Amino acid sequence: MSINDPRWGSQKPEDGKRNADQGPPDLEDIWRDFNSRLGGMFGRKGGGGSGDAPPPPSPVSARQMGGGVGLVILAALALWLGSGFYTVDASQRGVVLRFGKLQEVTNEGLRWHFPYPIESVELVNATRVRTVEIGFRASDRAKNLHESLMLTDDENIINIQFAVQYTLSDPAAFLFTNKDGDQTVRQAAESAMREIVGKSKMDFVLYEGREAIAKEAQLLIQRMLDDYHLGTYKSSGIQVSKVTMQNAQPPEQVQEAFNDAVKAGQDRERLKNEGQAYFNDVVPKAEGSAARLREEAKGYASRVVAQAEGDASRFKQVFAEYSKAPEVTRNRMYIDAMQQVYSNTTKILVDAKGNGNLLYLPLDKLMQVSAPSADAAAPAAAANSRPAADLPQVRAETEVRRESLRSRERGDR
Repeated sequence: MSINDPRWGSQKPEDGKRNADQGPPDLEDIWRDFNSRLGGMFGRKGGGGSGDAPPPPSPVSARQMGGGVGLVILAALALWLGSGFYTVDASQRGVVLRFGKLQEVTNEGLRWHFPYPIESVELVNATRVRTVEIGFRASDRAKNLHESLMLTDDENIINIQFAVQYTLSDPAAFLFTNKDGDQTVRQAAESAMREIVGKSKMDFVLYEGREAIAKEAQLLIQRMLDDYHLGTYKSSGIQVSKVTMQNAQPPEQVQEAFNDAVKAGQDRERLKNEGQAYFNDVVPKAEGSAARLREEAKGYASRVVAQAEGDASRFKQVFAEYSKAPEVTRNRMYIDAMQQVYSNTTKILVDAKGNGNLLYLPLDKLMQVSAPSADAAAPAAAANSRPAADLPQVRAETEVRRESLRSRERGDR
């Protein structure tokens, strides 16, 4: 009931109605009157609490009722249109769906779309790095042997735990081609790793091949995910950024035996390295000694041949000169021979005719005493020590020889 209703407060006390002085009507009367008016608008007959038909609404009240309904409809329409506004963060992308079909992909900022049920928006974080763990779960520190146990090419079982990090390259393709993105990546990663390990040896997987296996697994996982596309989408919308090998080891049941085998292999490599080091030390020395002996033999052969050739050439030259002047050549050869002989013997000068005290001179000893050292670089102490030690011996030999010569002279007289 409107406040401007002419019947507001005009009821008389004798017919069970209130007047204006008695205040506003009762809530039950208002509700009853509202139901009656509503029934009259839809052509329905209704009665109040007493069973009497309500009076027909006045034209002014109908217009007011229609205006109120229009305002309600406009307000509801405004609220419905306002619900189409949404905000996209810098790290997100908005995927707009019209009746479940892709309409567009929006970037960051304030956006608007037709509200539900015409259009809906899925906000997808396109920059966050997602991590999928295979063979273990970091949250509860548990190992998943069903995922981690794999068979190598040489028929050995190893336990491999690794993690795959990925981002979204196409949010729309990620939503429409994947029911569960983490589960899809996990299955593809496990399949790719089993394929790579099945083609590799155990030692290669456990030691030197970890980096190579991780890189190969990343490429294979990406290729498998690109093949998971539907309709117009060319990929699954997932971009694998990195594959990290967390752990690679034999099963726990054979861990001790495997450690013993590893130690034996290390000892073998150590002994091989020691033998190689000894070989590298001995063989070069032997080769060097052999090369030195060969070079010395070649030098000796060259020296002997050169000396023989030189002697032969000298003999030919001497023979040519001897043919020209035999007497002179003989004397010259005799003098050279005597010079060579006397250069290696002790020389004594004897004065047989004189009557002096100095009858003979040991020239070689006197030369050693009086002559300076031939080597100018030798120390002075070494040069003077030897003559001082030889003087008594020289003097004694001189006295003995003098006495022998005197006895001979007396005999001749």
